[in-house]
Amino acid sequence: MRINDTSLDFQVCLEKINHIKRQRRFYLLGVMRTLFGEWCLVREWGRIGAAGGQIKRTYFASRADCEAELQKIKSTKARRGYATIPIQLELFWRNG
Repeated sequence: MRINDTSLDFQVCLEKINHIKRQRRFYLLGVMRTLFGEWCLVREWGRIGAAGGQIKRTYFASRADCEAELQKIKSTKARRGYATIPIQLELFWRNG
């Protein structure tokens, strides 16, 4: 997991671990404000423990629109087997 930006206003971490299918995936969603006053939804996904991954940024005129899209993506991922994990757990991974 690589989004460690202090400018993020809101962040959600999702994980999907399926030992039978040998899947260990993460999906991060973050909301931040740009220098020009727009709102940006930052999405990052990939395999847990692997180098690389994908990042996509989508820009919105209002925070409400950005957060609505975040909730829509979060619910879609939950239907596909991803579970929300507390962001505080990242503190243990960073120090360990």
